Amino acid sequence: MPEANYNHVIAEIKTLKLSDQLRLLEEMAMLIRKGASKQTPRSILEIKGKGKDIWKGLNVKAYIDEERSSWNG
Repeated sequence: MPEANYNHVIAEIKTLKLSDQLRLLEEMAMLIRKGASKQTPRSILEIKGKGKDIWKGLNVKAYIDEERSSWNG
């Protein structure tokens, strides 16, 4: 939603009575819950292999040792 439309909607909501604002909030929460329940669960395995090029040629033991030594200050 473009910023101008968003600001317009917010301005309109501010003109409503408190009872109507609360009713709108409840309806929006219901719509958001419906949308969220339609989403399929994601798997951590989807990110397998992402960023692997960053670690190519890196000495893993040296990297871990360096990180651990930084924890001690």
